[in-house]
Amino acid sequence: MIEYLPRSKQHTELYLTQFGMEDCIPSHQFGPAVRTHYLLHYVFEGEGIFEVDGVRHSIGPGQGFLICPHVVTYYAADQVNPWSYGWIGFNGALAESLLEQAGLNLSTPILEYEPKERIYEHLQWMIQSNENQQARETRLMGLLYLMLSLLVEKGPKTLPPPVNSRADVYVEQVKDFIEMNFSQKITVEDIAHFIGLNRSYLCSLFTKTTKGSIQDYLIRYRMEMAVKMLVNTDLTIGNIARSVGYVDPLLFSKIFKRIKGMSPKAYRSASPLQGKMPID
Repeated sequence: MIEYLPRSKQHTELYLTQFGMEDCIPSHQFGPAVRTHYLLHYVFEGEGIFEVDGVRHSIGPGQGFLICPHVVTYYAADQVNPWSYGWIGFNGALAESLLEQAGLNLSTPILEYEPKERIYEHLQWMIQSNENQQARETRLMGLLYLMLSLLVEKGPKTLPPPVNSRADVYVEQVKDFIEMNFSQKITVEDIAHFIGLNRSYLCSLFTKTTKGSIQDYLIRYRMEMAVKMLVNTDLTIGNIARSVGYVDPLLFSKIFKRIKGMSPKAYRSASPLQGKMPID
């Protein structure tokens, strides 16, 4: 059984192109040929061979093989004990990164995963997803992420960041937290608690690395988001203030003027791009 899917217009970062399961006949084969997307096969029972870049791999139960886009590959079921396998075809901007996390790429295309039942279960859920057409694409996307997460869990363990880069990791966590929560009434204490570091230590580390304080970064980020809203929307100053984390519009205007050199109203009036571009 194989099902081909239309190209997703909603999901460009990762999307399914096909999936299926098959009990192959002896010596069933495909190729040598290329694919335009990633294709991941997983063997439940039986045996076969997979060839890529002149290397032949013997594949058995609990193993699988990755076909990368635009690479010539060949695979065939065993003559005596042909394999039964399932597969997913997918592509998108995140595909390569997720596969790398699972330890899979052109150089290391063979995967090992147990228990086999978990892969089988996820493929069955994909097949059964046609019972609800309205939510099917979203459900299939979730199942694709779940299946890849199984492989990432079994992937190579990454080493912790070296000591001289740990500060950069914490700085990025601070910035990510602010970018996700700037519209809320957050404090530096909230950020430190989220990251799991002492407030004073985190502030010192951030300032040493970026030459600026966390509070200053938060304020400036909020003002940049406010600028986008002033230029690209017709929201009132009060609504913009609340949208970037300020309950008091007067306080917002005072801080905006200090950072940008003019009031929010004057900035909006002076912008030639007002209302002409969407907010990112």
